[in-house]
Amino acid sequence: MKVGIMGGTFDPIHIGHLIAAQCAFEQSALDEVWFMPTNVPPHKQQAPGATPKQRWEMVCKAVEGHPYFRPIDIELQKGGVSYSIDTVKLLKQQHPGIHFSYIIGADMVQYLPKWYKFDELVQLISFIGLQRPGYELDVKQLSDQVRQAVSIVSMPLMELSSTSIRERVAEGKSIRYMVPDGVYDYIEVNGIYGS
Repeated sequence: MKVGIMGGTFDPIHIGHLIAAQCAFEQSALDEVWFMPTNVPPHKQQAPGATPKQRWEMVCKAVEGHPYFRPIDIELQKGGVSYSIDTVKLLKQQHPGIHFSYIIGADMVQYLPKWYKFDELVQLISFIGLQRPGYELDVKQLSDQVRQAVSIVSMPLMELSSTSIRERVAEGKSIRYMVPDGVYDYIEVNGIYGS
C-alpha cells in the first residue's frame, strides 16, 4: 500500500491543500493520502491562530466523506516539536506494510538536505514534490540522493495560503470557497481568527 503524507500546520486547511493532495494521489498512484497536522513545526516561529484541537477538527471536517483522504493525529498526540524523522519511525512501526511518501512543495525540495537527520530519513521514506506553474525546479542542481528520493508531480497555480485566509477573516472578508464548507462553518461558529 502506498500512502502520501500531507503534513502542515493547517491553520486553517484550505482547498489548495486538498487540490495538492488530489494531484499527488492521482499522479503518484497512491492508495490514500493522510493529512497530519503538526504540533509545533521546527521551522515556524509564530504560534498558530487556532488551537491544536481546532486545527485537528478542521482537518477532519475538510476530508470528511472523501474515500481516500484521512486525518491522522500522530504528531498532535506525540506533542512537542514535530521532527519528520521521529514521525516516520513511529508511522513505520505502527504500519509496517505501508510505503510512505511526504508530499511537499517543489520549492521545498532543494531544502531537503537541511531537514533534521535527512540521511536517515531518506532511507525510510520517499518524497512527492508538487510543481506549481511559474516555479521551475532545476533537478540537475540536486544531489543524487535527493533526485532518487523525489518524484515530481504537477498541480495548478493557486494563490492561496493559510496566512492570507487568516488575514481575510481578521479583516471581516469572506473566505467562502477558499476552505471546504465544513471548515468555513467551523471557523464562523467558533470565532477563530477574529471571525
